Amino acid sequence: MKEIFALHKKQYGEVPKIVVETPGRFHLLGEHSWFCKDKTVSMAVNLPVYISVTAREDSTVHFYFHQLKESKKASLSTLRVKKEDRWANNLKAMIYGFTSGGFDVKGMDFCVYSEILPSAGFGITTAIKVGTAVAIRQLLKLPCSDAQLLQVIERGNKLFLHTGNYIADNFAALYSKPGNLIITDHATGTYDYIPFDFKDKKIFLTDAKVPRISIWDESTIQEPENVLLLGDLRDRKRGVYGGWIYEQSATEINETLSETDEDTKKKLLYIIKEHQHVLDSREAILKGNFGAFARAINQSHENLRDLYKLSCPEIDWILKRVSELEPKLEYIREPVTCGRITGKGFGRCLFAIIRKEDVDTYMKKLTEYERLFGFTPETYEVKPAKGAHLIRNV
Repeated sequence: MKEIFALHKKQYGEVPKIVVETPGRFHLLGEHSWFCKDKTVSMAVNLPVYISVTAREDSTVHFYFHQLKESKKASLSTLRVKKEDRWANNLKAMIYGFTSGGFDVKGMDFCVYSEILPSAGFGITTAIKVGTAVAIRQLLKLPCSDAQLLQVIERGNKLFLHTGNYIADNFAALYSKPGNLIITDHATGTYDYIPFDFKDKKIFLTDAKVPRISIWDESTIQEPENVLLLGDLRDRKRGVYGGWIYEQSATEINETLSETDEDTKKKLLYIIKEHQHVLDSREAILKGNFGAFARAINQSHENLRDLYKLSCPEIDWILKRVSELEPKLEYIREPVTCGRITGKGFGRCLFAIIRKEDVDTYMKKLTEYERLFGFTPETYEVKPAKGAHLIRNV
């Protein structure tokens, strides 16, 4: 806090009135099937972004990102996306989200403090947006409910930045609770919690530093005809979380998907399987069965690699080393480790959940990875964290 106060005062001559802390996050399951009105399992993590803000007397807005040593500014009357403003465009988008919704906004001074840069892919960009929206609402005492705040974020994403608005990202940043995963239902626009407390495990996020290269356009699988095919395979079922499952008959699935090409069929099969992995992982966690949870995670990665064509050799190599941490490699019924590529992009990041006694071995394997592949990975031990919250409010 002292460092943030000093930073803001150095930039703007006064200590901040409002400071908001917002967590980073990663998705464990379901980030590539949400468009079928499915579910996403996410974890907000203790890789925080801090947004500090004070009001100005004029109609300009000033932004400073401490770790990048960059300053930007804009006028409320001429807010627009500028290529050179990069990270600052995300803060401008939230201001636009308020003004386009009829809220009165004045000039402000912002500081962004995050030891993890947005390029890492751990939800830092979303944290900047959500933290900014929460800070503006509090500073200006705007009559804006949480539902309206979500609309502010959506307008900023869609109308200003012209990007997607992923409610799983927003829910994780806003509503997460320590010690819990958060599960987003994209069909109902609601969220739920799953207590996550395996005391003998450590959770690591690793940025493998593999360049993000899209080997295929993910929007092609989101075409309406594909979504309709999957809809034909849904069965309403009582007693199942969310109220439905996909058809279990392989014959029925193959017949329904027979009109698609083989590559599309594999990707749709991935989505069908991923839905079940979400349900299985939730049930396993609630029962305290780490082995069943780990199987769902590991199988999800295998499907992402083999059916969805999303992984890359570098990440597969690391996750293979994670699997080799098992004490009985020759016969694994109840795995004690798991891992998976994560992120909406192609490549670069993964998570691993391992035993405490295997941490040193995992770190040694990452050193070996650097020697073999030439990329210097960055890894962070994380735990479930709290959603966006005020840590200073004057």
